[in-house]
Amino acid sequence: MCGAPKVKHKYLGQRLNKSQGLSPKKVSGISISVMKCTVCGLIFSDPLPIPEDIQDHYGLPAEDYWKEDYFKYQPEYFRHELEWLEKLLVFKPGMKALDIGAGLGKCMISLQNSGFDTFGFEPSKPFYEKAIEKMGMSPDRLTFNMMETVMYPENVFDFITFGAVLEHLYHPAESIEKAMKWLKPGGIIHVEVPSSDYYISSLLNKYNRLRGTNYVSHLSPMHPPFHLYEFTATSFELLGKRLGYLLADKKVFVGKTIFFPGAIRKLVDSYMEKTDRGMQLTIWLRKI
Repeated sequence: MCGAPKVKHKYLGQRLNKSQGLSPKKVSGISISVMKCTVCGLIFSDPLPIPEDIQDHYGLPAEDYWKEDYFKYQPEYFRHELEWLEKLLVFKPGMKALDIGAGLGKCMISLQNSGFDTFGFEPSKPFYEKAIEKMGMSPDRLTFNMMETVMYPENVFDFITFGAVLEHLYHPAESIEKAMKWLKPGGIIHVEVPSSDYYISSLLNKYNRLRGTNYVSHLSPMHPPFHLYEFTATSFELLGKRLGYLLADKKVFVGKTIFFPGAIRKLVDSYMEKTDRGMQLTIWLRKI
């Protein structure tokens, strides 16, 4: 993301190819090194495990990836993001939107209902097929494609969203650069990614050290949900200097805290809220 040389990459520990739990030493499997860029805070694995076929990762049944209630569209879906977007972009009739990694197409429906002329693509065949079957998505609007191969004209979209997608892509900086070409000047890109400053991850890492292991809780490059990266706002700010965009807005959300009883959980959540050390980082980028 920032272009820093390998000498600036710090080794954090090992991550298994399956759920580690609280006793990773008791779990057998293949591990991979997890690194952190000391310049921008990006967390990633080295080497990066890439499957022979993308469907080896995302070809699993949609029912195994999402809970049953996720297959029902709710009108409030993506409403908070749309209200936020109204503060950054003046809505006009006929504006075009693109959903990258559209999943079941629920975000596309919300964008369409808000007046956007909406398009999207999805690289998982089971997810794409469920979007057509369950959500009634049109193949003219939602296509089966990958970020690495999909093509759109330049300067055509007013809004593009990477909702919980960028951490799954093998080349996030190149993906943003490609999307920026599709975006009109002044247009907005929305990104939701895991934060590399997540407080719970740091606690789990310390817990593992106290137990005499070098395992870390960051990422899951070889098992669901196949997270390849964790980001900071600095990652996007420094990339923006190279690609020609501005950081229009940002916020860190706490997310769902686990492992703690109610009273302690409230204290931990309050600390993460005050220190911006929550689970999810939301970024808004404006093309210059």
